Amino acid sequence: MKKACLFIALLFSLVVFSQNEQLAQYYYDKGDFEKAKISYQELLESVPQNLQYFLRTVDCLQQLQQFDVADKAINTQLSKYKQASVLVELGYNYQLQNNESKAKFYYNQAVDRININAYDVYGVAAAFEKKVLLDYALKSYEQAELKMPNLTFNYQKGLLYGQMGNMEKMVDTFLEEAYLNPQNSVLIQNQMSRYMTGEGDSTFSDLLRKALIVRVQKSQDVFWNYYLSWFYVQQKEFSKAFVQEKAVYKRNPISLSNIVNLAQTCIEEDDTETAKIILNFVIENSKDLDLLIQANTYLIKMKIDKAVPNEYPNIQTELEALIKEYEITPFSLSLQLIQAHFVAFNLNKPEDARAIIKKTMDLQLNEYQKAQVKMELADILLFEEKFNQALLYYSQIELDLKNDAVAHEASLKAAKTSYFKADFPWALKQFKELKSASTQLIANDALEYFLLINDNTVADSTQTALKEFAKGDYLLYQNRNEEAIVQFQSILKNFKENEIEGVVLLRLGKIFEKLGNLPLALSQYQTIIDKHSDGIYIDEALYFSAEIYNKKLKDPEKAKLLYEKILFNHQDSIYFVESRKSFRILRGDTNL
Repeated sequence: MKKACLFIALLFSLVVFSQNEQLAQYYYDKGDFEKAKISYQELLESVPQNLQYFLRTVDCLQQLQQFDVADKAINTQLSKYKQASVLVELGYNYQLQNNESKAKFYYNQAVDRININAYDVYGVAAAFEKKVLLDYALKSYEQAELKMPNLTFNYQKGLLYGQMGNMEKMVDTFLEEAYLNPQNSVLIQNQMSRYMTGEGDSTFSDLLRKALIVRVQKSQDVFWNYYLSWFYVQQKEFSKAFVQEKAVYKRNPISLSNIVNLAQTCIEEDDTETAKIILNFVIENSKDLDLLIQANTYLIKMKIDKAVPNEYPNIQTELEALIKEYEITPFSLSLQLIQAHFVAFNLNKPEDARAIIKKTMDLQLNEYQKAQVKMELADILLFEEKFNQALLYYSQIELDLKNDAVAHEASLKAAKTSYFKADFPWALKQFKELKSASTQLIANDALEYFLLINDNTVADSTQTALKEFAKGDYLLYQNRNEEAIVQFQSILKNFKENEIEGVVLLRLGKIFEKLGNLPLALSQYQTIIDKHSDGIYIDEALYFSAEIYNKKLKDPEKAKLLYEKILFNHQDSIYFVESRKSFRILRGDTNL
């Protein structure tokens, strides 16, 4: 009973203490520093060694301009706990009173304490950084390195140089740290990427490029080739990245996996020409079966994506030759699945495609490979309008690989199947759940369909226009692009001024773009810009138009104007960062 009472009393005191802390924070955030001071003083009396409560108490005193009281409190703390970082607080208290000489005296004392104990640097430097006394923070790290040469603070110093606007020193310091401690490379690259996407000085990318090129030329270490390759990937200059990756491979011809990964990045960024060059290099130089199959898989898939019907017979012949070369084994699974998909969706022979899948199912496959096969079979069944059978296989994948990215993909496809069937309530429920999926692409896709169904159900309770739209989307799924165009144009004709008009125009724009009819694509996007500027598809219309002018029509002036509209009017768009980067390149801000 005594233990229970003690536990309850302890729990009660913790709850009260937590409430007092929240109250102090509330007063502080509100700017009521008198009440915040009293609350923090009470908390400090309960836990005298708590540095955070002490610093907040001093801060409140300074906000109230009670500098003498703050001075006394700081000196009391200093005599009790001897913390070097408290000297920074004492100096800052004098700085607030415009007593620069006394402020510097205590700042220098804090730095000198690092001479006695180098580990004091962590508290002292952090205190200086908090007060934005960057020169002193830098001096603290340098003092610690002198005291203990085995300690290095290049990463912290690099960050400080960046905040101080000294980009050249920032680059040199970060690169030195990356070379000395390769395990910190990703952390450093993440920091530098921030400056390369517009958060830093406009000359940063040029400084970094030059610094890396100098190191590549002076050193024989492939580390710098890797780093320069990474830089070119950030700039989307994939052919230059490939030059560096080739240099690495020639000096150390162990694996081509990095080069294959670069090819995959090129494909994702729609630089198919560079991807082809890279993949052919892999095929010419590798004897690794997995890499050869992977390279051929990417190549044939790119051909299919860009192919027109009169090219299908040659692609079918090429696929058969590849299957014959690599045989029907678990290793060549990716090629077998591509062949099945091509036969169903491009040649319109779903029965033949299912026969290919049946052979694949007889192989000794692991759980992920089985899921891939089931996914392709479900896709083919959906192509054949066998909705319930498709849903069965998608559900099996969800059960077999719970919470895995593949399971989420199956869930998304199941939701789309319900959507194609015009079972909108069930589809809406599934899309709502998938909005928070860990895979960003799946989450974005789910959000798009959730908004589509939700918005058009509110605008039209009968969902008539939405049903017609879902039919158009299903025709697109079946690769029946011309019929989809007719369907979407029919919706525009029959549902004028309807909520659905904006997304119909967007779909038509993407179809025309896919078919290479750029004037018609731009026409659809322009109608959205002109007539639906307050709708949710305006940023997409602007971005897709800008991309066409920039990358396909090579008209930078028109592209620049469209990117600029996104920057000024649509800061919350998912295309904002890419638009900013493209706009700055077109404007000539950086020497890439």
